[in-house]
Amino acid sequence: MPYVEGFGTWPFGEEWLWEAMVGSYLPLLELLDAGAPLTLSLTPVLCDQLEAYGIAERFVRFVDEVRGETHRDDAAGMRAGGHEQLAIELERSYGDYTGARDALSGRGGDLLGALGRHAQWTSAATHAVLPLLAGEAVVDEQIASGIRSHARRFGPGWGGGFWLPECAHESWLERPLLEAGVRAVCIESTERFGLGAAEHLQPLRSRSSGLTLVPVDRQTMSLVWSRDGYPAAGPYRDYHHHTVHHHNPWSNDGGAYDHRLAAALAHEHARDFVARTAARLREQGTGLPGGGLVVCALDTELLGHWWYEGVTWLAGVVEECVRQGLGLVRLDDALADLEPREVDTDDWPASSWGQGGDLSTWSGPAVADIAFQQRAAELGVLAAGAQAGPAAVRALMALQASDWAFMVSRDMAVPYARERLAGHSAALDRALADGPRADAKGLRNLAVDAHAAGLLAPV
Repeated sequence: MPYVEGFGTWPFGEEWLWEAMVGSYLPLLELLDAGAPLTLSLTPVLCDQLEAYGIAERFVRFVDEVRGETHRDDAAGMRAGGHEQLAIELERSYGDYTGARDALSGRGGDLLGALGRHAQWTSAATHAVLPLLAGEAVVDEQIASGIRSHARRFGPGWGGGFWLPECAHESWLERPLLEAGVRAVCIESTERFGLGAAEHLQPLRSRSSGLTLVPVDRQTMSLVWSRDGYPAAGPYRDYHHHTVHHHNPWSNDGGAYDHRLAAALAHEHARDFVARTAARLREQGTGLPGGGLVVCALDTELLGHWWYEGVTWLAGVVEECVRQGLGLVRLDDALADLEPREVDTDDWPASSWGQGGDLSTWSGPAVADIAFQQRAAELGVLAAGAQAGPAAVRALMALQASDWAFMVSRDMAVPYARERLAGHSAALDRALADGPRADAKGLRNLAVDAHAAGLLAPV
């Protein structure tokens, strides 16, 4: 989730955060609290937003005042047009919002603290694509401030798991990661080993650095996260077909959405997912430590927000793993028991889970200007030296977020992405002009644990 709190409202901006709280974070929290052995990575930039002043009160106002009104208006419009079933579905779906409001209230308004009890992995401060940064000093600070944020918020006990933003890996990153205390990262290795290869089912250890590299299994992930994956099934709720106020009362097959039918299908797909995963391990995990390890990594917002039934599906997966005898373990626990296979990564090209498995989603022709703008900004901060105070470093990190180039590459909310880039670039220019005492209030709670001193350390 990019930092959207306080940066715009409808149709682009902090409304994304409120919707993710309703559809993804609070429903997933119930599953985690029930003991589901899932690995949760909380990115610092999401935590920055959930920690912001007044977040719970503003969420309640959004539910009661904004969504209460928009659901009523859309339902009335549907009835006036003779679409009773769509109106009924809009009224039902508003219960998701009031239920989320009540769930947050029952936790004292502290969603971050509740999620933090389950957060095993952290990430870079503002989700920058680390291989595209210009210098190691800023890479070091993106990593270190992300780890500091995790420790400050959730205390000791971090096991060294670090989510590489966009799964972007290049071998030179391994040493700064290790020096910061990172012990394990996930990598996308489909282009190297081939889709469905057995090499994806075992953790690896870099021979030169000693860092543990855990391949995510694209074959398994694609059952969920692909154009033809489960979420495309006809009875599921259509994410792309909106009412006037961006509500979704239709199913993928064009009819009025039937929640009970869709929930039943989600459980069927959970059974299928576990059966396919177990079959993959039987066929290709023989002889591997522990019988093989399948890592299915998903953006949290896919579950519940983009795929409305996603959390229901995930709960079904947890149940089906027990029923079908498939071991479901947190990644840290799996790595404690499995011996990685040593590999030489020195000649591996940069990789990510973006288009084509490389970095082109964030550096290709459509976004080359963004990549150059980000690198030029970074070099400008480094050149400023002691004049680059905390406001400048935080503005730079805001500019480096992977989300802006991703939105432009994928033609999603492009004006908003461009607006955010321009705004953070202007804020950086002002901060550099004003020096170490520059005001950072415009950045709100973004990257609050970044230290300017880290960029001035001798190389």
